[in-house]
Amino acid sequence: MHEPIESELLRTFLVVAETSNFSAAAQRIGRTQSAVSTQIKRLEQTIGEALFERGARGVQLTRPGIQLVPYARRVIDLLNEAAATIRSKPLDGPVRIGIPEEYSQTVLPAALAAFAVRHPAVEVTVSCDYTSRNLAALERDELDLAVVFDWSDETKGEVICIDPTVWVTSLVRRLHDLDPLPIATYRNSTWSRDFALRSLEQIGRNYRIAFIADTGSGLKNALIAGLAVTTLSRSSIPPGCRELTAEDGFPPVDSSKVVLRRSTYRSTEAIRELAEMIREAFQPTSAAPMA
Repeated sequence: MHEPIESELLRTFLVVAETSNFSAAAQRIGRTQSAVSTQIKRLEQTIGEALFERGARGVQLTRPGIQLVPYARRVIDLLNEAAATIRSKPLDGPVRIGIPEEYSQTVLPAALAAFAVRHPAVEVTVSCDYTSRNLAALERDELDLAVVFDWSDETKGEVICIDPTVWVTSLVRRLHDLDPLPIATYRNSTWSRDFALRSLEQIGRNYRIAFIADTGSGLKNALIAGLAVTTLSRSSIPPGCRELTAEDGFPPVDSSKVVLRRSTYRSTEAIRELAEMIREAFQPTSAAPMA
């Protein structure tokens, strides 16, 4: 039988893989370089494969090392999640959060589901609505937290991500070459008038409104079907579609900030914990490279 892999060896392995340097890895985890080297040797002996190629400028992952990385991350993530769940104090009570429809199928569901698993006694109520409505609900003490878009120069709340709105087209049809340009837009939206339509008018682009919807999912349906181009947050561009860039003749629509707003009426540990999980959920989006 093979010797089981120790989790601490996997933790050290991931740090070395990230730094590509035994000395830098040792500094990060607070051990000596010799101790780090010994741990990697033990891991390689346990697995029976060399995980790193040593060179003058550091180390590089071997093929088995590359294969091990995702498994090591899954193991460590599960251990961290288990530790956090066990150590955390039981929370209860209601938490009301408003979220944009744009993120209702991408960033936020995983965070809300993880929170529900970690704190099953907390009663979470989610309002999926426009920014203006969620802000109004926050002011009326109908929400405890609200994730909203903010285009102003003076932002109230915590900026958790910059997620520009851009024009998007389907890969199936080159609708962006048509004149007039068929677009999908929100119904009775001041944002559409002040940002989306104005961005086309500023470059002198002829357009016609080919599809009107009340929700972002409606805009995506028109986009995917090849009926029109539309505006979406860069992080929510669906498969089979792409951003229209300056090379295509389309400027960015806005550089909207994603902001976490909190109620001034009450604050509980459950509310603070959910706010932290929402903040963590947006970290990959905030770190995503700009197109």
